[in-house]
Amino acid sequence: MQTRPIPLIALLVLPVLLGCNEERGSNERAAIAGDDQALVLRVFRQDLSHGVIGVRRAADLMDRGFLVEDPAQRERELRQVMRRVQQPPRAIEELMVSPISFLAAVGTDGKVIARDVEQGEDRMRGFDIGEVSPLVRRALAEGEGGYELAELPSLLETDPPSVTVLFVAPARHEGRVVGAMVSGLPLWRLGQQLTRQLQLENAQALQQGALVWALLYRGDDLHYHQAFPEGLRELAPGRAAREQGLSTSPGGYTGEVQQYGRWYGYGVLPLPRLGENIGVILFRSDPV
Repeated sequence: MQTRPIPLIALLVLPVLLGCNEERGSNERAAIAGDDQALVLRVFRQDLSHGVIGVRRAADLMDRGFLVEDPAQRERELRQVMRRVQQPPRAIEELMVSPISFLAAVGTDGKVIARDVEQGEDRMRGFDIGEVSPLVRRALAEGEGGYELAELPSLLETDPPSVTVLFVAPARHEGRVVGAMVSGLPLWRLGQQLTRQLQLENAQALQQGALVWALLYRGDDLHYHQAFPEGLRELAPGRAAREQGLSTSPGGYTGEVQQYGRWYGYGVLPLPRLGENIGVILFRSDPV
C-alpha cells in the first residue's frame, strides 16, 4: 500500500488530463479537493441548520403537550404529534428532510418521555438523556438550545456508544421551560448521507465502475454505515497520519493509496464545528 498526502488547496491547480493508468490518483484527488469537498461542506451545514430549526419548531408546536397532567396521556399525545410532524401534510420540513435517527420529548427531569415510535418499540423511554448531555441540562435550566456531540448508550451492552449530534430546543409555555425537544444524527448516518449525495452526483461515473464513499472519524474511531466496503475501511489514514497531514494543511488534505493494483484518491476534511479531531474521509476511484 502506498500513500502520499497533498494539501487540498494544491490539488485545485494540479493537471487532471493524464490517462487512468498514469495519473496514479491525481484525477481523484482533484475531484475530492473540488466538487466533493464543496458538496460535503454544503450538506453538513444544511444538516446542522435543519437540525437546529427543526427541533425549535417542534418545541414551539408541542409546548402544551408537556402540560398534560396525566402521564400516560401526556406520553401518548407527545408520541403522536412527534410522528405527525415528520410526515406530510403536517410535517415540519426541516425534520422531514433531515437524516436524524430520532426525535424525542424530554421532561424537566431530563428523562425521555417518549420518542417518535410506538411505545412497544421505544427503547429511549425513561432514558436520562440529561445525564449524558450538558446541552439538554442547559436547555431545561437556562432555556439554551443548539447542538452538541454526545455519546448515547447502545441498545446492546456489547456495542460501543453511538456518537451522535444532538439538536436540542427548550419548550416554553408562557415564558416557563416545560420540557425540551431533542433529535439525534449519529456520525455513521451522516457518513451514509454524504455517501448517497456523492454517489448521486457521480451516478454516471459509478455506472462505469467508479467508486465514491465517505465515512466519519473521531479520534481513533471510524464511523460508517453497514454497506461501507470493509476493504476500503482498511485504507483510511489513522489518527497519527491524519494529524501529521493536518499539521501542514489544517483545512484538509488529499493523498493517494493503491490496493490490489487499483489507485484511490482520498481526502481528509476536518469538521471543527463538531469538535477536535472529528471530520470526514472521502474515497474516490476512477473506473478500472
